[in-house]
Amino acid sequence: MSYLRTLLAIALMILAVPYTATAQFGKKPTKKQLLKERIELQKTIDSLKSIIEGGALEMSDTSEFEEAEVYNGINYIDSEEFADVDPGSNPDSLMSMWYIQKRLTLNDAERALDSITLTSNIPDEVYMERLNRINSFIPLSYNSIVKNHIIYYTEKMPSKASHILGLSSYYLPIFEEIFDYYGLPKELKAMAIIESALNPVAVSRARAKGMWQFMYRTALQYNLKINSYVDERLDPIASTHAAAKYLRDSYTIFGDWFLAISSYNCGVGNVNKAIRRAGSRDFWKIYPYLPRETRGYVPSFIAAMYMLEYYKEHNLRPAQFNLPAHVDTFKVNKNLHFEQISAVIGIPVDELKNYNPQYIQNIIPGNSGDHILQLPFNYTVPFVEKEKEVYAYKDSVYFNPITKESIRKNAATSNGGDQIHIVKRGETLGHIAMKYHVSVKNLMRWNGLSSKSVLRIGQRIRIYGGSGPAVSSSSGGSKSSATTSKSGGYEWYTIKKGDTLLGIAYKFKGVSLNDILILNGLTKNSKIYPGRKIKIRKL
Repeated sequence: MSYLRTLLAIALMILAVPYTATAQFGKKPTKKQLLKERIELQKTIDSLKSIIEGGALEMSDTSEFEEAEVYNGINYIDSEEFADVDPGSNPDSLMSMWYIQKRLTLNDAERALDSITLTSNIPDEVYMERLNRINSFIPLSYNSIVKNHIIYYTEKMPSKASHILGLSSYYLPIFEEIFDYYGLPKELKAMAIIESALNPVAVSRARAKGMWQFMYRTALQYNLKINSYVDERLDPIASTHAAAKYLRDSYTIFGDWFLAISSYNCGVGNVNKAIRRAGSRDFWKIYPYLPRETRGYVPSFIAAMYMLEYYKEHNLRPAQFNLPAHVDTFKVNKNLHFEQISAVIGIPVDELKNYNPQYIQNIIPGNSGDHILQLPFNYTVPFVEKEKEVYAYKDSVYFNPITKESIRKNAATSNGGDQIHIVKRGETLGHIAMKYHVSVKNLMRWNGLSSKSVLRIGQRIRIYGGSGPAVSSSSGGSKSSATTSKSGGYEWYTIKKGDTLLGIAYKFKGVSLNDILILNGLTKNSKIYPGRKIKIRKL
């Protein structure tokens, strides 16, 4: 099928060219000639499409999206098709499929599902009636854009949908409990499907990680631990708590769930910019003003909700995974290697990774404080009975100074390491900053640029995934640059000109907007003034 797809891609490229072959000989084609040639090319494309979509030559799942570039909630991601793999292994490196192009236009990575039309035998009235029957706290709109996404979820990706539905039965109840704890709508659980297709170890090219695709700085802001041994972005439970806090802060700002959900994709600033341009806070009115990679996020959310509720009506079946009905949790307060556990009680190391993905070196660093170990219930009794034996097994091999030094070296580039972006045609600093979830100010500072700098195609732009180079307190680019004072059992911050409550929260690791509002008796509409001091946290 690859040659057919290549022919189709070539035909599409030719169709997009404004001047045809006649222009090569110095003669500008007439409007009539252009129209005639375009009609002929369109016929060729339609023929190729009918061949590819026909039953005689059916595209396999494993090649369906192999060349596609898609967008996840925060960053650009390379997507691969689910393969038929053992449930205990990592089924997909990156599985965010919802903002992908139609399979026949894979080379046009900028097109979204709202720029094409998918068809189904199901009438609009049926889709509308079904959405209305979903008991959702968040209203589920219906229009042609949402319809496209629903068709894509339920009819164009049966293999992926089956795997997601299989994982949903395990993960979504956990997410519901966490969102309920924060007093948030349980429907927000569907956002993890959009972000990572429920893959806890998903990693984007921009180095967003985990089921909720947190970037390094945002993760630290919401108190996720990241060091040489632990990356809690990969922990489904810890990262869901962080996502809940983020969404709670965002809803506090906008008072609208569609806007809050959109901000998870592109940030609060871009949503506010779209609101100003549209002159409205209605999502569907600001829709055209949102960044291209953000527009499909809410329609994807609605479609994911629809799929979870009505997959049976579309003859979709959840894939069967060997996920335990019960997992027991243990506190570990001494260094412990997965291979020690595996050797003594017989659980495979890969299975330990599945239930404890946050330990990136296969080591639980218990010496630095209590950490959590999760084990399937059938291994809990052997672990309790042989716990001393587990800790003692080859401990001098796994925890000698040479091994520790090797881990430190390997981790130096894995968490928050810098990377290089090569500028492509049409890109601006704003585009690059959004892609890597950093500020334009930091991009300029890191690369010695100014607001007047002109980017060149092929230019190398350095992006820091960690804290970046040290900055002075006047730059405002680092959490450590915020000057505070301590008195009365609180840490205080003096408001500067241009500060916002959300911006102040971002300056301090582990402090959210909601924390500042509660601590200071403020609301999202409270005005703040330069020179005033506000509480940041209790000491």
